[in-house]
Amino acid sequence: MYCRYYQAHVSEPESWFMVSIIRSFEHLCFDRTLDAEQSIFEFFVPEQNEATFLELMHWFEQQGIVSNVQKLENRLIS
Repeated sequence: MYCRYYQAHVSEPESWFMVSIIRSFEHLCFDRTLDAEQSIFEFFVPEQNEATFLELMHWFEQQGIVSNVQKLENRLIS
């Protein structure tokens, strides 16, 4: 079973803050920088954590830290 897959643009100055908050939630998701120049992150989210992940992303959007959160086809599925 594959995780849900999301991408989002993260404000460069606050990227460290976003990553530290996400990683404080045990096993919430796996995050990594997909495109450093454009500050685009990708997130692999277990299905059972999707609601919590989206709630957190919504809060980050309200704070101006994250924008353009998109659920996409998991790029690892061939």
